[in-house]
Amino acid sequence: MPFSTFGLEAEIMRAIEKAGYVRPTPVQAAAIPKVMQGHDLIAIAQTGTGKTAAFVLPMLQRLSVWQRQGQLRGIKALILAPTRELAVQIMDNIRAYGQHLPIRVAAIHGGVDEDAQIKALRKGVHILVATPGRLLDLLGRQKLDFQPLEMLVLDEADRMLDMGFLADIGAIVATLPRRRQTLMFSATLSKEVESLARRFLHQPKMVQIGKRSNPADTVVQCVYEVPTHLKNALLLELLRQPKFKKVLVFARMKDGADRITNFLKLAQVKVAKLHSSRSQDQRLQALQEFKDGKAQVLVATDIVARGIDIDGVSHVVNYDFPVNPEDYVHRIGRTGRAEAQGDAISFVPKQDLNLLDRLELCIGQRLERKRLRGFDYLAPPAAPAPGDKPPRRDWRKRTRDMEAQQAAPIRANGPRRPSPGRRPG
Repeated sequence: MPFSTFGLEAEIMRAIEKAGYVRPTPVQAAAIPKVMQGHDLIAIAQTGTGKTAAFVLPMLQRLSVWQRQGQLRGIKALILAPTRELAVQIMDNIRAYGQHLPIRVAAIHGGVDEDAQIKALRKGVHILVATPGRLLDLLGRQKLDFQPLEMLVLDEADRMLDMGFLADIGAIVATLPRRRQTLMFSATLSKEVESLARRFLHQPKMVQIGKRSNPADTVVQCVYEVPTHLKNALLLELLRQPKFKKVLVFARMKDGADRITNFLKLAQVKVAKLHSSRSQDQRLQALQEFKDGKAQVLVATDIVARGIDIDGVSHVVNYDFPVNPEDYVHRIGRTGRAEAQGDAISFVPKQDLNLLDRLELCIGQRLERKRLRGFDYLAPPAAPAPGDKPPRRDWRKRTRDMEAQQAAPIRANGPRRPSPGRRPG
């Protein structure tokens, strides 16, 4: 089925052809006709399956018709997204698909000066992409008028619920016209998502591609059972392999992301990092460096990486194993996108084996266990018996020595550091 079967405007088809798209993905083929018919919609599909185009293309089609009829005035469509990165990404996609249409789009999100966003609203916007927090702030200050609104999209609905946005979404929807088309897109269909759909959607059509919470078939998954103290060394050994060209590394916490980044920089790996304590400019710069290939590795936390679409990610590495199976599915969905092959690698120390068991039970498959040939999976030695002298070099010292040796090229080329307690000569 080609895109031409949807009856899209010629200007939209030109943009699709320019982007190099030939055939719609399964979620696009199933969702676009239903959206164009005016139905409310729940779409459940794995990440990387083209969900954004599934709502943007029919949205642009409807706005194009209103423009031709002289009815394109005010904000006609609102798209809610959980993170500022995703909001910017959606805005960029709308601009790409609507480049031949007289349709204006703006993004409202935190982390940047709101004056420029208010100025864009005053100039007139037809499609508004927003994160809930900043949008509520502007609504409270009466900077927005949603009377002309015809369409509402809740993108990454499951993630917005995970991030505690339920009350914010309710407050926003309360300001919108009751007669509207509402679309909800999610990677998983939990009870909470179903409850949200019952609350805000009217007789919705359902589109579900694949199983509710299973990883994409295009992702090859494996596990390395490795002690915590050897994670850095194993990560570096993997990154030295030629096939690890564009690698997304996940940490649970932002301080962990900082430690991984600092270690890789010391080992002369080109790396960028993405977490909630970074400024908006820093986060956008990190994403751009990774997209452009200036950084081989992007270290990220779940809260900012959800929904980010980056082409050509060769590997996802779960440096810290995720606590929730849903987070695992979203993480590894950053690779193997658009039917391309990808690899997902998880580091699982002994204390996380229960999380691995829970994941495998949830997705209904056992992940392949691997060992890197030539890599020393050395466990910490047993505690000495009472009265024994402690070993002169324990496993922590060996690990520090190993990391220092791996980072030797930097130190060899840089200035020598004075030994502790000695003055520089």
